[in-house]
Amino acid sequence: MSEKALPSATRFSVEFFPPKTPEGSEKLRASRKILAALQPEYFSVTFGAGGSTQSGTRDAVLEIHNEGHVAAPHISCIGRSRHDLREILAEYKQAGIRRLVALRGDLPSGFGGLAGDFNHANELIEFIRAETGDWFHIEAAAYPEMHPQAKSPQEDLNNFARKVKAGANSAITQYFYNSDAYFRFVDDAHKAGADVPVVAGIMPITNYTQLSRFSDMCGAEIPRWIRLKLASFGDDGSSIRAFGLDVVTALCERLIRGGAPGLHFYSLNQAEPTQTIWKRLISQ
Repeated sequence: MSEKALPSATRFSVEFFPPKTPEGSEKLRASRKILAALQPEYFSVTFGAGGSTQSGTRDAVLEIHNEGHVAAPHISCIGRSRHDLREILAEYKQAGIRRLVALRGDLPSGFGGLAGDFNHANELIEFIRAETGDWFHIEAAAYPEMHPQAKSPQEDLNNFARKVKAGANSAITQYFYNSDAYFRFVDDAHKAGADVPVVAGIMPITNYTQLSRFSDMCGAEIPRWIRLKLASFGDDGSSIRAFGLDVVTALCERLIRGGAPGLHFYSLNQAEPTQTIWKRLISQ
């Protein structure tokens, strides 16, 4: 896929998590500098379970914004009151932030039940629209292989449609390695009236143990042939990374050729895997 062949409308964005140590902050700055040279549309910053990283998210977002990059904080409604959310939105609006990733969010470990004024992402999106009008471009979450807590694919699709109806401008998917699942989800969403751009979430493969743990938690399927191949490498990290780059680059090519409007990389605050994949895509 040559640079000319890469559709000009293809989005490219990168997700970070808020660092917890001074060393982590320096690592993130170094990674961000490398990735910023590729001119992504924006950087997003995650929000911990139950709002556990609220200050870290805010600090990272404002730093990115002040560097001149577009920053999109994740905002969660779990454990948040209307008052809390109103203050968060007002702070971001005053700072000039124009993009949000609106999520229900995860419960912190050991938490006994839902808390806060909203329990679902569509309620949060409705609240953001009521409070701020069209100030924010709102990204919602999508799950090509079904949210792990949904009772059925149809229920999950209905939940997604409710988020779009509430005012989401576009969506980012959970990561996946089966492009058919993505294209089927997009087709079904459009038939359900949820006709917004659905950007594909991409998780580079660099560590099989870590990837397996993440996937078990979030319900993202690692196809059997990929699992077996990764397992066969044992502790050979360089072979895992080389194989992972090939697999994920090929996935991205299929997605772009099939009409995916963009790619959102879950970077884990590492620059090299995302940088390598994107450069492969624009140079082939």
